Amino acid sequence: MTNDKKIPTLYEWAGGMPVFEKLTDTFYKKVLKDPLLEPIFKHMSPEHQQHVAHFIAEVFGGPKTYSDSEGSHYHMVHKHLGKHLTEQHRKRWVALLLETADELNLPADPEFRSAFVGYLEWGTRIAVINSQEDKLEMDKEQPMPKWGWGEPGGPYIP
Repeated sequence: MTNDKKIPTLYEWAGGMPVFEKLTDTFYKKVLKDPLLEPIFKHMSPEHQQHVAHFIAEVFGGPKTYSDSEGSHYHMVHKHLGKHLTEQHRKRWVALLLETADELNLPADPEFRSAFVGYLEWGTRIAVINSQEDKLEMDKEQPMPKWGWGEPGGPYIP
């Protein structure tokens, strides 16, 4: 017996671009009120939230909006250079984003949240590593990361 159910991308399962844009808009409003994170983000561009939404959406299987407007993964990596982020910054950033995801009712099923948290852990740890450098040699055409459901095989669909 075959399973004919189409497994949606993480992007589709979450609800598409409006969900990611609302997530980052709400999240960065909180960041600017957070005593630990505000000093890092207080000078971010007005477009920052939207760029992050488009980046995460693309990583999760959405349209290539980030790549088409900002370029490859190289661009995002270079945004973090010289920021000297700490583990404390990283943990607070992740906790605040997950709190926002809960408030906005992003999918709470174990498969989605496992993938979502897995990506946040991976991405933020790379950001901390890269933020310690002032210069970084890397391929400007480095492909965007892609994140999926992993081994569980997609969301639980009875």
